[in-house]
Amino acid sequence: MTKHPLAEVFGFPPDNFSQQAKRARKYRLCPYNNRVPSCTKDKASDPLGVCTIHDGDSLAITCPIRFRQDWLIAEHAAAFFFDEGTHWTTLTEVRLDDRYGKSAGNIDVVLVAYDANGQLLDFGALEVQAVYISGNIRQPFQRYLKAPEKINNLDWSKHKLFPRPDYLSSSRKRLAPQLIYKGGILKSWGKKIAIALHSGFYKTLPKLPQTQRNKADIAWLIYDLTLDSAGHQYQLTLTETVYTSFKPALDKITMPEPGPVSAFIEHLQSRLDEKLEDDNPPEAPTLADLLEQ
Repeated sequence: MTKHPLAEVFGFPPDNFSQQAKRARKYRLCPYNNRVPSCTKDKASDPLGVCTIHDGDSLAITCPIRFRQDWLIAEHAAAFFFDEGTHWTTLTEVRLDDRYGKSAGNIDVVLVAYDANGQLLDFGALEVQAVYISGNIRQPFQRYLKAPEKINNLDWSKHKLFPRPDYLSSSRKRLAPQLIYKGGILKSWGKKIAIALHSGFYKTLPKLPQTQRNKADIAWLIYDLTLDSAGHQYQLTLTETVYTSFKPALDKITMPEPGPVSAFIEHLQSRLDEKLEDDNPPEAPTLADLLEQ
């Protein structure tokens, strides 16, 4: 288990001191097709350039832009949405409204198919799911940037706020609401959805009921980061695609698996006992009681 929380800083491992890595750190560049050349994560003026953190012996992608490496996610989503040979392109951060004109949120990437005259023929929605962090990532990030070559083996393990992926919050606060609101609208229109996420995130989800590709509403594009030893840089790699129908997948993610009610009753009884003891403390002996003894 690594003691260094940072796995990628501005697109490179902390111990990569190539000219490209040094340049990325110096100019705070994003090598993964951000809307501008520089990193804008957290603050545009003072970006938090951490793409990926260590999670024990594994990795956890914490920046959604990280998934745009070489636009592989668009290529893989297009293979699910459209027939081979279709002309398509991408539009990013597209607002999606409900029937009342209220925003249901932005779609990360919309893939649009078009004909020889530029007329839109079809579209599909691609959502990217990075993971939230618990703890503090900015402190070790700033510490590292002060002298990368001196502290690339930074030991942060004894810090109380050692950063860790928060998969539960990521699924409940981001993934589930997106499926309910944006996914519900797209499903009503008969449009397909692709969801790109890291394998570590997918493993924390309940087992989703799968279906055949030609019957699927959703394609779960599951990626890992593999280290290219020659360039000493991680490469985004599609390791699995899972096809599901919309409602069974949504029900599985949003419906909790209840434990036995007896355990909750036992907890309530314990809390009740504590409350009754607090409300009815034992009577302290009076002076007269002590003199009679």
